[in-house]
Amino acid sequence: MAQFEITETKMLLGPMLLCPLPERVYEQLTAYIRLLYRWNERMNLTAVRDPEFLVGLHIAECVRCAQRIPETASTVLDFGSGAGLPGVPIQIVRPELAVTLAESQNKKAAFLREVLRELELTNAAVSAKRVELLPADQTFDVVALRAVDNMGQALKDAGSRVGDRGCCMVLTSSAESPGVIATLPQLRWESDPIPGTRQRVLLTGRKS
Repeated sequence: MAQFEITETKMLLGPMLLCPLPERVYEQLTAYIRLLYRWNERMNLTAVRDPEFLVGLHIAECVRCAQRIPETASTVLDFGSGAGLPGVPIQIVRPELAVTLAESQNKKAAFLREVLRELELTNAAVSAKRVELLPADQTFDVVALRAVDNMGQALKDAGSRVGDRGCCMVLTSSAESPGVIATLPQLRWESDPIPGTRQRVLLTGRKS
C-alpha cells in the first residue's frame, strides 16, 4: 500500500468525476491514501482493506460530493469525520473552503491532525469534540455526513448547524434515503445517484 501510485488514483476516481481535477489533487489524495493505510496498521481507521474498493467508491464518492458543493459556500462541517471522509477529500478538491473535521475520538482526531500537517491543508481544522459541544450559534454553509453512528440523532444535530441558505449533504444508500429526508423535512432534498453503484446516493438538503 505504501507504493499506491497516482496513476491508480486517477483510474479509480475517473468514473465519479463531474469535471477534471488538477494534478495536485491526485498527488494529495494519493498521499492521503498512503497515510490512511499506514495508520490503519496501528489503529482501526477503516474496515475496508481493499485499496481499490476504498478509493473507487469511498474516496471517489467524497470527491463527487466536493464537486457538488455550491460555489457560494465558504465553510464546511464534516460531522463525525472518522478517517477523514468526506472532509479530507473535500478540502483537497476544494482548498478555498474552510473545512472543520469534527471527530470526538482522540486517536482518530490525532490521525486527522497528522493528515492536515503532512498534506499542508492549512484551511482545515480538527475539532476533537462532539458537534453538539460546539458554540451554540456556530453554523456552516455545508454540513456533510457519511457513515456516522446513530444517523437519526446525528441528522438532527446536523440540521441545527446548517446556516441560512446552507445545505446538508449526506452520502448514504437509496434504502436509507427516505429516513434521512423524513428526519429533516424542513430541507428541500435532491438525490444524486453515485455512478457505478446499485444503491449509493448523495442527498443534498437545502434550507431555501
